[in-house]
Formats: sequence, structure tokens, C-alpha cells
Amino acid sequence: MTAKTTIEPTGRHLIAGEWVATGQTFESCPVSGPAIHVCRGTPELVARAARAAGAAFPAFAAAPRRTRARLLEAIADAIEARADAITEICMRETGLPEPRVVGERGRTTGQLRLFAQVLRSGDYLDRRHDPADPARQPLPKPDLRMIQRPLGPVAVFGASNFPLAFSVAGGDTASALAAGCPVVVKGHEAHPGTGEVVAGAIAEAVESLGLPAGTFSLVQGGGIDVGQALVRDPHIAAVGFTGSLRAGRALFDLCAARPDPIPFFGELGSVNPVFVLPGAARARAREIGEGWAASLTLGAGQFCTNPGLLVVEAGAAGDAVVAAARAMLEAAPRQVMLTPAMAEAYRAGRDRIAGLPGVRTILRCECGPREAAPALAETEAERFLSDPALAEEVFGPFGLILRVRDREGFEAVAAALQGQLTATLQIVPDDHDLAARLVPVLERKAGRLIANGFPTGVEVSPAMVHGGPWPATTAPGHTSVGTLAIRRWLRPVCYQDMPADLLPEDLRADA
Repeated sequence: MTAKTTIEPTGRHLIAGEWVATGQTFESCPVSGPAIHVCRGTPELVARAARAAGAAFPAFAAAPRRTRARLLEAIADAIEARADAITEICMRETGLPEPRVVGERGRTTGQLRLFAQVLRSGDYLDRRHDPADPARQPLPKPDLRMIQRPLGPVAVFGASNFPLAFSVAGGDTASALAAGCPVVVKGHEAHPGTGEVVAGAIAEAVESLGLPAGTFSLVQGGGIDVGQALVRDPHIAAVGFTGSLRAGRALFDLCAARPDPIPFFGELGSVNPVFVLPGAARARAREIGEGWAASLTLGAGQFCTNPGLLVVEAGAAGDAVVAAARAMLEAAPRQVMLTPAMAEAYRAGRDRIAGLPGVRTILRCECGPREAAPALAETEAERFLSDPALAEEVFGPFGLILRVRDREGFEAVAAALQGQLTATLQIVPDDHDLAARLVPVLERKAGRLIANGFPTGVEVSPAMVHGGPWPATTAPGHTSVGTLAIRRWLRPVCYQDMPADLLPEDLRADA
């Protein structure tokens, strides 16, 4: 029997292959076990990491695709070699159950290997060639070759709610490294130990392949000046962020205000509406109500695809859907949230919505300072249409039910929605005429449309879109999950009449 690997984090930063301690520290806030004294990030450390990333960029961008593919696979291998330690530390810091942590770790290594496959295929390069035609009149046609090239060093902000799949070695980091962009990660204060152990896996992989040490750095959390310094640093060419609308908007504005504005790919907020059309409500009321409640409470509601809005017709069929959801939520256990601050914010958001005019509380349970209990409120669609505050996200297991009077009510709600990550239609064949009117509206509002399912659970695959119009994201033409995510860190470059030996390697084959 193999002994479990134990790694005790030290709370240090990883700057271009070197573990660095700083004088000031903060204590982590684990659910169980001892706290870690974490070295506080500073603008000076950010500058050091960004300089190293800038110095590493030319060599890393020029590295063959096969080398970058091996790097991603080596990172996945190193994470798996630390599997037991990562699971133990992550559970301690976040309170997430073991199956969730193991599953998320598998998603993290899986997407690293998926991007390695993308690199080997080369399809993401979107290579195009318009051959020269010297005889063309009235002017000769030049030889034109186009390919996607890396932007430059990328800043990644670790997410609170996905300590592995959206953090230090998550999708933003994996796709940026795949594109040929060095990465500087700002770790999240909710899970600094997990971030440190994963950073060690990346550093080991970078060193094993002889790549520049500045290819990857981790600066632990600290004050807001750390994040501000990161997006302002002149070496940083793009930013990936998953977090709150308020913080994301502030960073987005900083990126735009730079002397050289840079792209900010932020995933910010979504209530992920579920429309239960009349036929589906009559045919599957209990199934839909229970399915929605299960999705709402999954992971204590701490998913960006949490379905916080249920749109259902007034009347007996709608009542049955709501009754099934309420019964399931009443029996749902209280769950630990990732941080006490997030639990406090959840309760404040729940109470804010419940206190608005015309809102009826259907379910409200008390819970401990770091816990979340399901809550349910209801109002009429007309009230929702007249009060933008009802459309604001509450991060946690809170659901708002909108009652519509008729089919036109469904259309009015769909038209009034802000940008969303997802929109769901619960339908049966009798609902298809109404659904056909809703789909053209919803596809302008959301990045992913779902039929007869629920939005939690995001497949990591070539066809996935995890994005949407503002305020779901800051860049509706992109996705942060799936193989298309790599395109965020690339830009097209055209080479006109360029000698073959001066072309990028991936353009030379047929030159």
C-alpha cells in the first residue's frame, strides 16, 4: 500500500522559479486544521514577476507546439503526483467534500491534456494562405500568409469558487500557456495553500523542460494594490479574471485606462434563468422543480452557472413546480461556504432581494456564520421588469421565482434580461411554438442555451461556450471553457511576401 503524499504549504510566493518570502503576512481561514501564515503580495513582487514573464516571452512564444504540449502534460502529471496532498489541503481550506475536490482536480488535469491535443493538431492557428499572382491586372497580387500569434504575458486571477479548475493551473492558465504566453497568477486568499502546491507542480514541469523560469509565477493575495499593479504592469498583455461584477469592473476599467489598453477577459455575474414553459410544467412539474432545486444548491450555490431565476406561469401547473422545488429545498442540508465573507454576502443578498417591494419570501432558513441554507422568494414578472435590482446575482443557494401571466410574459422577461452565461428552456413538443419565439431572443442574451437540463455542470470540450454578453463577461465573443478559450491569448498576424526562413515555424511547411 502506497503512503499518502503530505505537503505542508509555507505561504510563500513563486517568482520565476524561486520561492520568495515577504515580511508582512496574513492568516488563511481554513474550515479545519491550522491556519497558514501567508506572505502578503506586494506591487514590487508583481513587478518582478511581470518583468520575468516579459523576458521569458520571446523564447516561450517561439517554442515548438510539441514542447508546449509536453509542458501542459508535465503539469498534469505533476498535479497527479501531488493528488493526495492537493485533496487534503483543498478540503481543509475550502470545506469542499472529497468527491468534489477529486472531480475538480480531474477536470484541471483533463483540460491541460485537452489543450495539449489542441496544440499538436495546430487547428487553433487558423492558418490561411492567399498565393501570389504576379500576372494579375491592374496590379500584381502579393503572397499573403496569416497565422495566430501569442499576445504576450498574461495575468490570471485565481477564482474563489474553483480552487483548482479556475485558479492557479485552471483553464485561463492552461489556455494561455498553450498559446505561448507566460503567466503571472494572483492567488486567491481563500485557498493559498492549494495554490502554492499547484504552483510547485507547474514550476517542476517548467524546469523539467528547460523553459525560461519566468514562464510562470504565483504572487499570493494581499490588498487591492496587488491586483491593480498586475493589470497596470507594462509587461502584461492581457488579463483573465473570474469573480464579482464589482471587482471585475474595476479591473476592466484599469485595463482600459492604461496608456496601452489591454484586453480584459472577465467572467463577472449571471443569474442563469430557467424558463418552464406551460406544457412542460403540466407534464413534468415535480421533475423540473426537484431538478432546479438540486442545481440551485449544488456546491452551496457557489457556481457561476447557478440557476438563480425560475420563470413559470401562474396557475396550478406552476404551483406544482414551485411546491416540488420548495419541498426539496426544505430538506436540503446547510452547507459550508468557501469563506465567512462569502457566507455573509450571501445572507445580505438574500435579505436585500427579499426586502424589495412585491417580493414574497417562500423559504428562509437560519444558518451559521460560514454556512448557507437555501432560500426562495417569489414575485410577478411585472415587478421584475420594473425593478432592475431583482436581476442582480446572489451568490449562493438563493432562488427567485418569476410568475408570468401568459406566453407574452415569457417573451417580456427574456427581452428584459441582461447578459447571461446560460439560459434554459424546459419544454415538451407542445411548447415548441413558444420556444421558437424565445430562442432568437435568448441567443442574444446568453452564451449557452440548454433544453430540458440545468446549467450547472460545464463540459470541457471543443463546442463549449462559457461566456456571454455583459455583465456575464466583458468579452462576449470568447469563452473561458473549452478549446476556443485559447483564442483569447492570440492575435492574427499577416506576412506579406515574407521569405520562408523568416516566417514562424508553423507557416514554413508549405512556403
